[in-house]
Amino acid sequence: MKILITGFDAFGGEAVNPSWLSVSRICQEAGDELTLIGACLPTEFSGSLTMLQQLVESHRPDLVIAVGQAGGRSSISLERVAINIDDARIPDNAGWQPIDEPIHPAGEAAYFSSLPIKAIVQALRTAGIPAEVSNTAGTYVCNHVFYGLMHLCRHLPGMRAGFVHIPYLPEQAAKQPGAPSMALDDMVRALAIILRISLDSGTDLRLNAGTEC
Repeated sequence: MKILITGFDAFGGEAVNPSWLSVSRICQEAGDELTLIGACLPTEFSGSLTMLQQLVESHRPDLVIAVGQAGGRSSISLERVAINIDDARIPDNAGWQPIDEPIHPAGEAAYFSSLPIKAIVQALRTAGIPAEVSNTAGTYVCNHVFYGLMHLCRHLPGMRAGFVHIPYLPEQAAKQPGAPSMALDDMVRALAIILRISLDSGTDLRLNAGTEC
């Protein structure tokens, strides 16, 4: 089983991005039973998908898990849906700030994750890690990558994929009073569980995880 797992470089004035720190750690700590390929995507609308497509074409993974930072969230967020729109609050690391632009002009309006997101959330909570199903991946580079990844899946039958958002690290949250955070060790532990459940669960659980607004 070949697995591609990606994070992002730092953006928005931050010195680090916990998505890449946690991905690089899980790749270092993975056992020999998994072929785990880690990559750091640029936080750029254009460059991120170009690199992701090259990685997928080169490695032909069975499973792809993209990880990004969602500062302000308190839980590991399993993203349910990617939407076909870029609407950037801030410029990306290349200085590009698309507003109300489709990711793929002829693409579907949205794509759903093919990960067992509710089974993962249950496993994370059982392990004492705050987790949730999220119904929005935003409209910045994370959603851009998530949408592009699921669009790639259309042409690669058998490849499963999805997106995970993680909170700030404590040292990041310390600069923004009141912001929630999570220790890097817990993020790495969460990624290990996400990998295990994604590999072991062919179907998802039927659990209530909706939101009213």
